[in-house]
Amino acid sequence: MLAPLSVSVALLAATPGAKVWSEYQEKWSGRLTPLLSEVLRFPTLGDDTQAIAAQRAWLDRVGGELGFTVRHRETMSEVDLPGPPGAPILGLVVHGDVQPVNPAEWTVPPFSGVVKDGQVWGRGAADDKGPLVQALLVMAALRSSQLPRTHTVRLLVGTDEERGATDVEEYVKKYPLPDLALVLDSDFPVVVGEKAWAEWLVSARERPSGQGPGPVEVVDLVAGLSTGIVPDRAALTLRWRKGTPEWDRWLQPILAVKLPPGTTLEVQGTGDRRTLVTHGRAAHAGTSLAQGRNALVALAIAVDGRLPTSAAADLLAYAKQAGRDTHGGGLGLTVNDPLWGGVDTNVARVMREGDGPLTLVINLRSPPPFFGDALKQKVEAHAQSFAAARGARFEFGGKFIFPPYVVAADSPLVKRLLAAYARGTGVQRGPVVSAGGTYAQRLKNGVAFGMWFAEDGPYPGHAADERNPIASLTRGVHVLSEALGDLATSPPMENPLQAPAAKSGTR
Repeated sequence: MLAPLSVSVALLAATPGAKVWSEYQEKWSGRLTPLLSEVLRFPTLGDDTQAIAAQRAWLDRVGGELGFTVRHRETMSEVDLPGPPGAPILGLVVHGDVQPVNPAEWTVPPFSGVVKDGQVWGRGAADDKGPLVQALLVMAALRSSQLPRTHTVRLLVGTDEERGATDVEEYVKKYPLPDLALVLDSDFPVVVGEKAWAEWLVSARERPSGQGPGPVEVVDLVAGLSTGIVPDRAALTLRWRKGTPEWDRWLQPILAVKLPPGTTLEVQGTGDRRTLVTHGRAAHAGTSLAQGRNALVALAIAVDGRLPTSAAADLLAYAKQAGRDTHGGGLGLTVNDPLWGGVDTNVARVMREGDGPLTLVINLRSPPPFFGDALKQKVEAHAQSFAAARGARFEFGGKFIFPPYVVAADSPLVKRLLAAYARGTGVQRGPVVSAGGTYAQRLKNGVAFGMWFAEDGPYPGHAADERNPIASLTRGVHVLSEALGDLATSPPMENPLQAPAAKSGTR
């Protein structure tokens, strides 16, 4: 009984991926945590050009130390491990920018790169600086293993994935894409379907007669940090119009409202002003929507029917309607695909740009074939009907330009990656679909492949206290070692993303 097991172990040890993994353990594992801590200290929010420049300088230094060629294009950086002349390019794709933070919601400074409790903490630890460091070190292990490479391995590091998602679009205007790409920004083992992504804007203007009667008026309304984050804070500032304020009496019905589980309401301020602040829990609006606790929806529930007629009251009423559930039911959407589910709905933000109107931002992630103009027309018709019933003045905008992305589950690349996952973890799993949109939707020539393991709990990206277990980071390195060792040393695949052609019958 021992012979077959010994043979299988020997064969496993002989794989190129096993060689890369062994090389990582021997020479490179000690750099995993220090490098991640370093890169987490750059606050690479989309508009912080100094932080992005500093991170690029870090890439220059680290890439040089690891033996790579580093080039910085306008919107993306290239880190190359060259193959033979004319070799096809195998891309590993990550983003170096991060989501906004509210430091008050964190128990550690969000850009400190703290290591504690067996985890590395900081904005980007999972999304997407953990995968950035994992990719660098697996490439280093592949280089030092001296395995003969059939591909140039190119790590692409984007700068605008979390904000405008224009970095790939700008990059491809001047530079060729990899021949095949693994996007390290989602779930293991392999993502063969990503929902469409939309940012829907509902703006409300004041009625011609101004705010309606009542003892209070709305001064300001703000909520949320980003389209892709479940809002963990919302704030409504009110002013007592005239006479002696009677805040205790006026606020009593609001404070008596039963809020959704996991949300709270506090009242701040003195004199003629009060600010109602609701708190919830931030979460990734795609991969961890159910784990979020929406502070904006909680605020809308608390003040429903209590505010004077106003643009803020109209937007909050619609936020309450839209946030009735997280699957699109509040927007009149009845899609419920057995594989893909419904339309993931995040009532994300209220903002105002300059002197413009108050605007509600709603993130929609929808299954095929329901996306683009069909989705836009459906939600706008629902909102128009809602506005007409209230007499509200709504205007609409946003982006409905990112379609779903689907890859054949039995394609050669998916099969190879599933096998690499099984070798790296000892567990066989099938491919998955995801609501977390990645670069794969824009590249069209690869798949999202990790780096998060579902068994480690809800995806922490976009959440407060984002962190990544060191054990999970190491497992991810093992899986990526198996995949890169295989793909970078093997002949290029024909039609890697297509299902095998059906065999014709015989007579």
